[in-house]
Amino acid sequence: MHSNRAILMGLVGTGVTPSLTPPMHMAEAREQGIPLLFRPIDLTALHLGADRLPEILDWAEKLGYDALNITHPCKQSVIPLLTSVDPLARSLGAVNTVLLTPGARIGYNTDTTGFERAFREGLPDAPTRHVVLLGAGGAGSAVADALIRVGTTHLTIVDLDPERAERLTQELNERHAISAGDPRIHAGAMGELRSLLSTADGIVHCTPVGMHDHPGTPFDISLLRPELWVADIVYRPLETELLLAARSAGCRTLDGGAMAVGQAVDTFRLVTGNEPDAARMHQHFQSLINDEEAHSETWRSQQ
Repeated sequence: MHSNRAILMGLVGTGVTPSLTPPMHMAEAREQGIPLLFRPIDLTALHLGADRLPEILDWAEKLGYDALNITHPCKQSVIPLLTSVDPLARSLGAVNTVLLTPGARIGYNTDTTGFERAFREGLPDAPTRHVVLLGAGGAGSAVADALIRVGTTHLTIVDLDPERAERLTQELNERHAISAGDPRIHAGAMGELRSLLSTADGIVHCTPVGMHDHPGTPFDISLLRPELWVADIVYRPLETELLLAARSAGCRTLDGGAMAVGQAVDTFRLVTGNEPDAARMHQHFQSLINDEEAHSETWRSQQ
């Protein structure tokens, strides 16, 4: 897509103004000499509901946008508005990247490929015979697919809402043509975590617990053991209480920044046609997080 003219991108969703995705893309574009402007289209700030998404896409095309990142709550509702959808995104039923080309809107999902990239690079050679996935929402769905692609042979999905865990289990079984009775993918209960984690190879945490606004750990940290690897998709903060406890217990860990950067790397490639420097993007992401934490600490000290 890259040409001599500037590339215009947008990020559509609720509360997206503080997102680190736009500055991360623009920094990598500057490094490559690509003129790229990435603007948040914050539904909350604009007092718009997700039902206005058809108009937003129409105006984005008319205003010359080349691509849109799509986030909550529009990843599913955007699909009927697209000309075509990448098979992986269609199987997930969620799109987070839309290329706006002459006469076509093409949807992709880089959340799932982003976690796959993060896992392969951040936890190389980690065993994946049995993995527990905690959280069956949109992020959990993308992560589940990635876990299967990296070789997970037994996936247990646990959620505070048992029905949601059952729904995702059924979707995955149908998606991967596995019979409903096959134990390869099944739903578990929160009360079973002790026994599940006693034999699992790893756990991926996909709930908001651990974010600045939701402090704490998603489960009893006494269940951690050195043989268990722990991945967390929360990246505000990068050092969640869960990851700090996991490292103290001797576990290998993967922070949420890895997935955030992984999806940005894949999106940048789709939008610009250029190969991004993943290590450089991760360094810039880390600097943005550090600046954010420093500003928060300064603010707290002045209260």
